[in-house]
Amino acid sequence: MKVIGSGFGRTGTLSMKKALEQLGFGPCYHMEEVVKRPFHVRQWLAKANHQPVDWQELFANFESTVDFPASVYYQELLQQYPDAKVVHTVRDPERWYRSTSETIFQAERLFPRWLQQLVPHIGRFDAMQDQLIWQNLFEGEFPNQQRAIEIFQQQTEEVQRVVPPEQLLVFNVKEGWVPLCRFLNVPV
Repeated sequence: MKVIGSGFGRTGTLSMKKALEQLGFGPCYHMEEVVKRPFHVRQWLAKANHQPVDWQELFANFESTVDFPASVYYQELLQQYPDAKVVHTVRDPERWYRSTSETIFQAERLFPRWLQQLVPHIGRFDAMQDQLIWQNLFEGEFPNQQRAIEIFQQQTEEVQRVVPPEQLLVFNVKEGWVPLCRFLNVPV
């Protein structure tokens, strides 16, 4: 693992995934990778329930990671991969909240309970997202905009306290290629 993303979903993480892959730090792990891998859903659900996960096995074919669910565990990942660089994607908090509440927060409500029971993988995926993101990370408070934004901002503050400055880039994808490429020591 060469790059660990610590930013929340809806902070440009899909753009970051594509950028990292284009720059030679791929494949990059993103929530869309979890959807494709039922075994990974089980692993993340176990992690959400405070059970151990073998990071080496989970990320065996990946050189970077961004987005939920991995960003929730950036500290553990940095311990496992101490030479990795950390990119913390950010966005205007109000816009982040609006985007998140209109998209990924609504995702689990797309599939009725009967479909989740009929297709267990969908049910496990929804349970994993609910437990790991909405219950654990956001303490069941995501509908409270003020509290959700506080948690969002606390994540940035924590990342800046925990990650050594020489290993960290706090980055808004609107800044473009230059700061990202300089940080990763690759040509622009």
